[in-house]
Amino acid sequence: MSYFTEEDFKNGQILLFDKPLHWTSFQLVNKVRWLIRKTYGIKKIKVGHAGTLDPLATGLLIICTGKYTKKIPELQGQIKTYTGTFTMGATTPSYDLETKIDQHYPTTHLHADLLHEATENFTGEISQYPPVFSALKKDGKRLYEYARKGQDVEIEARKVEISDFTLSHIQLPEVSFEVTCSKGTYIRSLAHDFGKEVKSGAHLSALRRTKIGDFLVSNALTLETFSNQLPK
Repeated sequence: MSYFTEEDFKNGQILLFDKPLHWTSFQLVNKVRWLIRKTYGIKKIKVGHAGTLDPLATGLLIICTGKYTKKIPELQGQIKTYTGTFTMGATTPSYDLETKIDQHYPTTHLHADLLHEATENFTGEISQYPPVFSALKKDGKRLYEYARKGQDVEIEARKVEISDFTLSHIQLPEVSFEVTCSKGTYIRSLAHDFGKEVKSGAHLSALRRTKIGDFLVSNALTLETFSNQLPK
């Protein structure tokens, strides 16, 4: 097995990780930084990620070290692919499972043809409102800070690009999907809007990022694998 060296990390590495469920992207970056510092006995090393994944999502997180942290903006701008599940017939304030169901909706009118046809209204450039339970900033505060206090906050719609949106399996109330989209797309918002489009409700109940540009989650490391590639 070939091991990473201290110079490898300082000169710059692009590391692909499969982020575990319930971890924040920040926690994973901190753990990687701590492992590198501990292994080589160094006080400082630049480590950052190229695109946040929510704690309830799993999958591809690109982490850059050393001089390659300068590549982060370029990597963040790449097209991303996700797979996951919408649960139809119910909504939550966060548009996912972070918060409890607040409303129920009928699903008896839903059928495969209707659902497949609805995806066509979400391809190309679309206008999307980010979830109020998100880390976007408004007047210096994260949106979720307002949301958790029950404070109303005005959110502006944003233009995003969805190049592919397909449903891979339908077993109501669950609908499995794959989406390829631009930077800044919220799959939680897509779930919420999709529910409204079919005159029901929906929330995101599972999400996995499988691809960023040409980088694939199938080539990603677990923390354990990464740790084993460090010299002992």
